[in-house]
Amino acid sequence: MCNLYRMTSNADAIRQLFGAALGSIDMGGANLPAFEGIYPDHDAPVVVAAGDDARLATMRWGWPPFGDIKRPITNVRNLASPMWRAALRDPARRCLVPVTAFCEYGAAPDPVTKRKPQHWFALPSGEPFAFAGIWRPVEEGARFAFLTCEPNATVGAVHPKAMPVMLTGDALAGWLGADWVAAEALVRPFPDDAMIALASERPADAHGSLPGLFG
Repeated sequence: MCNLYRMTSNADAIRQLFGAALGSIDMGGANLPAFEGIYPDHDAPVVVAAGDDARLATMRWGWPPFGDIKRPITNVRNLASPMWRAALRDPARRCLVPVTAFCEYGAAPDPVTKRKPQHWFALPSGEPFAFAGIWRPVEEGARFAFLTCEPNATVGAVHPKAMPVMLTGDALAGWLGADWVAAEALVRPFPDDAMIALASERPADAHGSLPGLFG
């Protein structure tokens, strides 16, 4: 389960990379701050469909809890669950979550610090990519979660259960606009040779903010 990631690219990088794939992206006049450590239940930038184009928005990470679940849900794994079906099948409810690196925690705590080590993953270029996400409007504002899938060998060496669904290139537009059959085909492990493992580190608990579009 991925419960920590960072987004440190600026607005120009998002515009250039995502805009090239999506046609154009409305940044809403935002000067994107550096999000050194994004944790559950904090605001983060997301990209949503806006007609034939796309728009940058701010949403809180964590789907509203339901039933016996008491905490917001950050990761979506069971795509057949009725909980996710409507959002997954509606392109307007899908979103792209910009990321520059994500963390998976090691299984065994460090004998000195007693904390589980953090293992970070990114693209070799350091450029942003996206998690495949879904979002939901609620009274307090919009909330999002992102999908996970079987891990590749790179991530599976640390976390053998799952990894986030990573998207680049044409897959960005496919996730935001395709029908569910085509979009579901994008839910797959990212190629090992297209990503790298970074040195372990402990990021600062820093959270930026953007002008909200849904709050």
